[in-house]
Amino acid sequence: MREAYGKLDRVEMSIWECRELLNDVIDDSDPDLDEPQIEHLLQTAEATRKDHPNEDWLRLTALIHDLGKVLLRPRFGGLPQWGCCCAFDEVNVHHKYFKENPDYYNHKYNTKNEIYSEGCGLDNVAKENKTTLPPAALFIIRYNSFYPLHRHGADKHLMNEEDAQNLKLLHIFNRYDLYTKRKVRIDVEKVKPYYLSLIEKYFAAKLRW
Repeated sequence: MREAYGKLDRVEMSIWECRELLNDVIDDSDPDLDEPQIEHLLQTAEATRKDHPNEDWLRLTALIHDLGKVLLRPRFGGLPQWGCCCAFDEVNVHHKYFKENPDYYNHKYNTKNEIYSEGCGLDNVAKENKTTLPPAALFIIRYNSFYPLHRHGADKHLMNEEDAQNLKLLHIFNRYDLYTKRKVRIDVEKVKPYYLSLIEKYFAAKLRW
């Protein structure tokens, strides 16, 4: 997976363009979201902007936290909405569908630690490309949808001290991610210039994907 996607040879586009690709993506793990993804991301970002005016990295994190969902689109491989590297846990959303994953029947992937060691740190489980965002932002982006971890404590045996501190920030972030899904619409064109300037601060104009 990392070898295939690490080539970054699928498309070159901006962060904002990538966000617009999410508008017709349906997330099976988020059945209460019936609005365009761009609306949800802006609602989350605007809520953090109001409560944390001095943390611009946090609202940018809110703006991009679901970009990984582009992997569901055919252009990016049309990946199925499951994936696992350790034992399959029944606290996962729609866990019954893990049986459709060939790895479910591979004993190698059904041990507690699989190829990892206890306390190794989650950054050794999922690595990131170079970025100027702080480690806490990367942790939030990676694990905001990992409900087994932040709701049920699954895989905490792999966490180190830095992960434990970042998990506290993820709990704060989830208040905005989970509870800003409402009918109050965001005027996209009104807030777009601000968020474009924020993207420019932390990212190049075009990125390889």
